[in-house]
Amino acid sequence: MKTLLLVDGSSYLYRAFHAMPDLRSPSGEPTGAIYGVLSMLRRLRADYPSDYSACVFDAKGKTFRDDWYPAYKAQRPPMPDDLRSQIEPLLQVVAASGWNILMIDGVEADDVIGTLSSQAAEAGVQCTISTGDKDLAQLVNPQVRLVNTMTNEILDEAGVTAKFGVPPERIVDYLTLTGDAVDNVPGVSKCGPKTAVKWLTQYGTLDGVTTHAGEISGVVGENLRNALEWLPQAKRLLTVKCDVALPNHFDDLAAPQQDTQQLKEFFERFGLKSWLRDIESVSLTSAAVTPPAASPHDSNAIAPVSSSGCYEAILSMEQLQSWLAKLTQADLVSVDTETTGLDAMSARLVGISFAVEPHHAAYLPLAHTYPGAPDQLDFDLALSTLKPWLENPSHKKVGQNLKYDQHIFANHGIALAGVAEDTLLESYVLESHKPHNMDDLALRHLGVKTISYAEVAGKGAKQIGFNQVDLETATRYAAEDADITLQLHHVLSPQLEGGLAHIYREIELPSREVLYVMERNGVLLDARLLNVQSRELGEKLLALESQAYEAAGQPFNLNSPKQIQEILFDKLKLPVKKKTPSGTPSTDEEVLQELALDYPLPKILLEYRSLAKLKSTYTDKLPQMVNPRTGRVHTSYSQAVAVTGRLASSDPNLQNIPVRTAEGRRIREAFIASPGSHIISADYSQIELRIMAHLSGDSGLLEAFSQGQDIHRATAAEVFGVSPELVSNEQRRYAKVINFGLIYGMSAFGLASQLNIERSAAQAYMDRYFARYPGVADYMQRTRIQAKQQGYVETVFGRRLWLPEINGANGMRRQAAERAAINAPMQGTAADLIKLAMIAVQRWLEEQRCHTRLIMQVHDELVLEVPDDELAKVSEMLPELMCGVANLQVPLAVSVGMGKNWEAAH
Repeated sequence: MKTLLLVDGSSYLYRAFHAMPDLRSPSGEPTGAIYGVLSMLRRLRADYPSDYSACVFDAKGKTFRDDWYPAYKAQRPPMPDDLRSQIEPLLQVVAASGWNILMIDGVEADDVIGTLSSQAAEAGVQCTISTGDKDLAQLVNPQVRLVNTMTNEILDEAGVTAKFGVPPERIVDYLTLTGDAVDNVPGVSKCGPKTAVKWLTQYGTLDGVTTHAGEISGVVGENLRNALEWLPQAKRLLTVKCDVALPNHFDDLAAPQQDTQQLKEFFERFGLKSWLRDIESVSLTSAAVTPPAASPHDSNAIAPVSSSGCYEAILSMEQLQSWLAKLTQADLVSVDTETTGLDAMSARLVGISFAVEPHHAAYLPLAHTYPGAPDQLDFDLALSTLKPWLENPSHKKVGQNLKYDQHIFANHGIALAGVAEDTLLESYVLESHKPHNMDDLALRHLGVKTISYAEVAGKGAKQIGFNQVDLETATRYAAEDADITLQLHHVLSPQLEGGLAHIYREIELPSREVLYVMERNGVLLDARLLNVQSRELGEKLLALESQAYEAAGQPFNLNSPKQIQEILFDKLKLPVKKKTPSGTPSTDEEVLQELALDYPLPKILLEYRSLAKLKSTYTDKLPQMVNPRTGRVHTSYSQAVAVTGRLASSDPNLQNIPVRTAEGRRIREAFIASPGSHIISADYSQIELRIMAHLSGDSGLLEAFSQGQDIHRATAAEVFGVSPELVSNEQRRYAKVINFGLIYGMSAFGLASQLNIERSAAQAYMDRYFARYPGVADYMQRTRIQAKQQGYVETVFGRRLWLPEINGANGMRRQAAERAAINAPMQGTAADLIKLAMIAVQRWLEEQRCHTRLIMQVHDELVLEVPDDELAKVSEMLPELMCGVANLQVPLAVSVGMGKNWEAAH
């Protein structure tokens, strides 16, 4: 049977524009909608080959519906300029790609699609309509179906009924009752989808509903009766016309030839590098290389199941040996694992995928256990076959977040070696401010929409384990991951030049390996001590609860913002400091801190919240997170999260344990050394202030640090005009706030709030500071200008810290970006330094064959577990190693402490 493929171009145009990030061509032209629509069209052509096809867009100007109802679509805002500018080039490239484009004056794209699909159905031609518009569900019949490329949803007659609760022939009635807010067509007020389905189920049709309107009770029944005169007009507006006069019949829509030269020029102009690279060898009318058909005589073959390449399921030893030969001969192989879960220390292998060149990948299933699953290779035999290659450092591997896969292999006794590239880190170094997951990267850099995990395994309570995913789907998904990762590396790697290449090669990749080691080492916990602390915190919380009741004059739920709001502002009449977006008085921490200066109850609530968080997050939870196999807690360090390069710790988060309270510090006491060992903490001293001195080159700051002065005392002496020995504790405290505040871009208003002084006094302190340290003021101004000119700032080592809002129209966001521009080089350089320190320390430990283990990295601090017989050697060497990773204009300083637990080491 012949087929017709119709694309609702207008629907996808808007969806792509809003779904894609703010992509730009090399010359700065917006390209997000172009990328999105083109990638969807490429996938459509591959997934739904057809004899006839067209991409249909709304034409400019009014349609017949505007004459029927002047308010039709009147509420729609004007098209954004960034979208408007993409329409003309998009139409050109779609046409050059081999698509018929239809834009018919006076009618909407929906009516063109309806007419063509009706023509096809009459001729016995199967029609597929690609759209994200629910209105077109009315067109579905035995020969017409809808597909949504953005969600991979396919709607035939049964699918429409399952989704909407009514069959296709009742969709117009359904929409008439509910109304269509997008097109500004009112329905029956308060009649939602459930009510509409209920009425249509009971009365059959819209006419049936209106005939029995008098029988429907309640407000919604009254609303129905009030709308009776309007409903015929609403139905008329919402009905897709299937008989408009068109210049083309559906069978005139055979695909034209693509214009390769025009495509090449277009891809060059808009920076579509991967498509430009493929244009000579890959037709744009398929998403990638057309996969060859599987041999019907090969019982183990799974037909290629991806629009992106030739993917093979490895089900025999002969296939595995053949692929092992390919892996051994390849210069670089993409590797990915499918597992039983996300916990890197406990998850087990379900399968492994490989790609040796773009569009050529395989999946080795090892543990798919669903009923009827095909026979798979013996688990242990397959791994033992691959182990020599996996552990060979001369065989180079690339992956997307290979640290996770390295853990998974380690869980099976395989020490993965030869990790040469990681696309997660390549993306992070290039664009730290953008998402780095593979799906987003593929869309952004390859123009490819990949298969999401939810599409193969489901979501929420209905999600299945990957071992339950059928082998054909699993092969398509897993092999695509390896394939796309390899393609991404080919696109991202050439962009890593100069300082960016240094950050990637010398900092991020080596850090990845050290983080893997630290995560594997884990931290020993004293669970008994945490249980004691948890009981004590519980007792304190009960006592605070009683105090809060007394201060409020009644019992209330201390965890309920609504009840706290009522007590503070309705009963006690405390002044409202801030309101929530909904207009109610805020009870957030900032408000409570301000109120706590004058009133007892907010102070009690703050202490209660602090202790409750410690209990729930740490003393209760940490003992439950001990790995039963190792007896230790294994946090996960993420490299590609903070735009400044700082690491993030999760499950558990070891970087947010509060240290300013006695209770917070006590939690650190539960992080202990094993018998015969001590904890050593090595911490960079005032690192960001030292970096500020280096970056600004201010002579006063450089001199203070070079002479080993107390920098806060030295600053106080300058600001208050006294000799250092006469500086009071209060003046030193003020200077400390000024020193740290200014490197975060703090304003006079912020400084006044921090010091609880008048704004004029705070401004005077700042003026005096900048008069004494003019190099700092010059650095700040220089940095603001540079950031505005190039859109980013850099660390001392060349890491780029992007500031997307630095030239934005939103004043508050722009000012925040300016503050970030000043601070980011300091935070980013500090992040680079601690990573370099980690690398240097781990390298030295391995060279010396020490039994000392790096176990934590927290902000500017390294924490090690050191056998007693290595204490002297390690504590002496740590400052030398950490201070030796960089030569700044000021000396780096490291403080080292040791003890039987983390807190005692401070």
